Amino acid sequence: MSDKPRTPIGKIVAASLIGTTIEWYDFFLYGSAAALVFPALFFPESDPLTGTLLAFLTYAVGFVARPLGALVFGHYGDRLGRKKLLVISLLMMGGATFLIGCLPTHAAVGAAAPLLLTALRLVQGFALGGEWGGAVLIVSEHGDTERRGFWASWPQAGAPGGNLLATAVLAVLAAVQSDEAFQTWGWRVPFLLSGVLVLVGLWIRLSISESPIFQQAVANAKPSRSMPIVEVFRYHWRDVITAIGARFAENVSYYVLTAFVLVYATTEAGLSKPVVLNAVLIGSAVHFFSIPLWGALSDKLGRRPVYLLGAAGVGLWSFAFFPLIDTRNFAAVTLAVTVGLILHGAMYGPQAAFFSELFATRMRYSGVSIGAQLASIVAGGLAPLIAVALLGAYNSSFPVMLYVAGAAVLTMITVFVSRETRGRDLATLGAAKNSTTR
Repeated sequence: MSDKPRTPIGKIVAASLIGTTIEWYDFFLYGSAAALVFPALFFPESDPLTGTLLAFLTYAVGFVARPLGALVFGHYGDRLGRKKLLVISLLMMGGATFLIGCLPTHAAVGAAAPLLLTALRLVQGFALGGEWGGAVLIVSEHGDTERRGFWASWPQAGAPGGNLLATAVLAVLAAVQSDEAFQTWGWRVPFLLSGVLVLVGLWIRLSISESPIFQQAVANAKPSRSMPIVEVFRYHWRDVITAIGARFAENVSYYVLTAFVLVYATTEAGLSKPVVLNAVLIGSAVHFFSIPLWGALSDKLGRRPVYLLGAAGVGLWSFAFFPLIDTRNFAAVTLAVTVGLILHGAMYGPQAAFFSELFATRMRYSGVSIGAQLASIVAGGLAPLIAVALLGAYNSSFPVMLYVAGAAVLTMITVFVSRETRGRDLATLGAAKNSTTR
């Protein structure tokens, strides 16, 4: 093991939270822009709904790249350590986001514009595919067993933190600029801002120590030619399926609540962009603080009960969500988004500890990342696309409600048949497998 002093858990949590907030800021900024400005700038020859659909197709491309990122980052994260890969993911994500802010539009370079946009979205997805697993693991493997759900939930709070930051910047720009100025150059500002944020995150991440559990596993491991991902599917294929199923409703509901709502509320309900952005802003702020509370509750009650509550909650709330949006009342819209995100937090809060407790140390980065990101393709990546297509085909929000509810049922079944993981010792979990995997 390294002689470097172990970093206090508070600093590890802060480093992971700040890093994941920046990465999710970059990723969610694209989703908001895909709903608000990309259709006109990169797909101007299409009608508004088709343009939005095409913009969300490029949005979904980022999710397709996430499993590849999970595979590559997971492999090297299980071989070289969590910290190094977290630094690389931050640099890749920030660089791609900054370059999106520099892109020429369709008016300037024609078809090359959406192609360049898609390429940079692929880089974003690749980076995020490796970020999530490393961030939650470095906290899970530093923290104690009794409070793992609480500590590991803080990197999860980086998702609403990033969405909060992205939405706040867009809301301010939308409020102080005319629509014409925002469409012309104002939308670039949040993307260019990413360059500054990445420097801050990089400085913090370079100051923390490697996971002590990983270092111990490396010291005790015997040489093996098997790749970590091969070992994952040899020993943990059931756990990969569990992660995919558990992630399904969490992913679908989140992107309906935060990305598709921007389309539905502005095009169907006739609300202005600032009103919807402010509602998401308030909901994201509440979501940020609710996630660690759900994580702490999972330390008391177990991962499964809290997760099941969240899945059932978002499934039922979907039938109230759209009618509340249709009222066109700011308070009702804010309530719809906020309650939905609180219920989502009941899944997202315990998720980091739950998934970390499924896999052995020397294949944990690969297992957690692959399980989570495979679900992201068919769940999160396609959620806004499917929701827009359902809305266009049926001219009603009811099919979208059924879509979210169906995802919730799938997750509830998966979690119900899984085993409780609370209290597992990560250092000894799968020790026999760890000893032969390097």
